[in-house]
Amino acid sequence: MSISQIAKSIKPSPTLALNEKAAILREKGEPVIHLGGGEPKSRAPLDALIAAAAHLSTGEIRYAPADGIPELKKAIIRYTEEHYRRLVAPENIIASSGAKQAIMVALQTILNPQEEVIFPAPYWVSYPDMIKLCQGIPVPVLPADGTFYPRLQDIERRVTSYTKAIIINSPNNPSGAAYAEEFIADIVAFCEKRDIYLIMDDIYHQLIFDGRKAINCYKYAKDLSENSKLILINGVSKLYAMTGFRIGWAVANKKLIEAMTNIQGHQTSGPSVLLQKAAVGALNGVQSCVESLRMTLENNRNVMIARLRGLNGVKVRQPDGTFYCFADFSAYGKDSNTLSSFLVDKVLVLTVPGAEFGMEGYLRLSYCGGLKDITEGLERIKWALDPDSPNELYLGNRKLVRDWA
Repeated sequence: MSISQIAKSIKPSPTLALNEKAAILREKGEPVIHLGGGEPKSRAPLDALIAAAAHLSTGEIRYAPADGIPELKKAIIRYTEEHYRRLVAPENIIASSGAKQAIMVALQTILNPQEEVIFPAPYWVSYPDMIKLCQGIPVPVLPADGTFYPRLQDIERRVTSYTKAIIINSPNNPSGAAYAEEFIADIVAFCEKRDIYLIMDDIYHQLIFDGRKAINCYKYAKDLSENSKLILINGVSKLYAMTGFRIGWAVANKKLIEAMTNIQGHQTSGPSVLLQKAAVGALNGVQSCVESLRMTLENNRNVMIARLRGLNGVKVRQPDGTFYCFADFSAYGKDSNTLSSFLVDKVLVLTVPGAEFGMEGYLRLSYCGGLKDITEGLERIKWALDPDSPNELYLGNRKLVRDWA
């Protein structure tokens, strides 16, 4: 069978594959613990459900405009003004089927073949393949100081005449690092100076801990005209625990949004009108659910970090936000795929290999589940890895025996 060179270069999403594996194991009745997941376990906001149900009851579930319904655009305008102190017009907004599609359509709009897109490592697993799908060249950049916090000089060294865009995701998936305000200010100014697109992936921007405040990229932009190359990405998946609703958006200059709308119109048309109505309900409804989720996640983070620090050989930095921590397990194996598979096979705990995020020897663990999953999952990991662990472990009525060194 003949498939394209682009298709051959694209790997399956490791996070989606893990979700599928967890579902299969659960169907078999296995006591699996999924610490690799990327979706909060809290319920979607009641306002979102009521809004969707109200529209569903009308029976008028029709096509939506390719760039989103006016009602959702109004809600996004209000959200952008409240959280970014930036008043934009409806023509500056496109609603997509998730923030992932908004990023993908933005890349398709700006990239020519062989142009480069720079992003700090560790990075979200989909960035490299999304860029490849546009025939672009992904350029991950590891901070020279060995931390999870990039510096402008790290980025600047990799910029060439082929550089078309830089993607910044803060707080970061997988590390949970919230980048310094000075860095955000510097990268905004640098992109304006060098006439480079800056894609701000802000999907976790309110899920930030320890009294920190989200950084507003517009605060440092000097060019707020329709020539601006700043693209802001957001959505309802993470903040409102609405991952399955698949509604995200981009805010950018009008010409760019117009071109993105043309592309999206031929790809998927507009997002489901029913799900857009739910997003309107979430954005315009009671916002206490966001703070409640943030507080729960901060507490879960504290529990996970304390447990990880009790595991000999594991090095971990405390995340500033999101619902992930990125821990260095290289003392137990340099190959993160092998280690991740080992933990599934031996103790039924799913984690995401660090290699998928551009850093070998690490595992991404999520703390967006319940405390029981966090504590039991890490107890199983400790038993599997620590040579001083007891020889036996019970998972329910099943007895496991260590048959490895």
